[in-house]
Amino acid sequence: MQALPIAILGAAGRMGTTLIRLIQADPARYTLSGALGIADDPSLGVDAGVVAGGQPCGVALSANIEEALAGARVAIDFTLPAATSAHLQACRTHGVALVLGTTGIDDDGLRVLGDTARELPIVYARNFSVGVTLLTALTRQAAARLDSDYDVEIIEAHHRGKRDAPSGTALALGEAVAQGRDVTLAEVADWSRHGDTGARQRGHIGFAVVRGGSIVGEHSVLFAADEERLELSHHAVDRSVFARGALRAARWLAQRPPGLYDMEHVLGLGVGD
Repeated sequence: MQALPIAILGAAGRMGTTLIRLIQADPARYTLSGALGIADDPSLGVDAGVVAGGQPCGVALSANIEEALAGARVAIDFTLPAATSAHLQACRTHGVALVLGTTGIDDDGLRVLGDTARELPIVYARNFSVGVTLLTALTRQAAARLDSDYDVEIIEAHHRGKRDAPSGTALALGEAVAQGRDVTLAEVADWSRHGDTGARQRGHIGFAVVRGGSIVGEHSVLFAADEERLELSHHAVDRSVFARGALRAARWLAQRPPGLYDMEHVLGLGVGD
């Protein structure tokens, strides 16, 4: 099978450079066809493999998305929400399938995402870890079987530089609990607690956020009843786990028709089980 040509959007970032190194390490399955940076990046024009700390690959870091997408079958995007709509439009114009891992996308951006998926295959996930995908599915199943006698708390921890809170993964876990209990997250989420908050409301989902150091990503879902506690958790120790999942999604997506998919589709899990 021919190596899959992939464009990396956000190629000079932490996820972008990790993806480039993994692509270079597996030339039988992947090839880097383009690398998009930001307009003021001093590394523009430098070989993307060198930018990623590896060997030259013959692809220069570019601020031109048209150039970055040329020749790609799939693009992988881990950038910022402000760029999402423009990247979606460019991928649609060029017919390049998209693996989207940007978190913090607002409602307008999500609407553009849904519209674009009618014409383009897209995998959108807040976390591309295979383990987190399974955690989300297990959380949904547990919530469907543990009623509101079980209080739910979601705890997440990330490095000091993470800008959105709660994390996209924590939100996805909250949505999984809400789906399992046939409610909407907005109805039952307790985003923060301070001062005299009163007793915990039955059926609500609490969120706690930790930011510090170089924590890659830790997520736990606690189901606490009077007589027992169930805790489901995942700890990432290296961000390459997310990059490997994104590449797995890219291979899967290259064979799919237009539509909006997630990692549960990639892994063949029954969404909503």
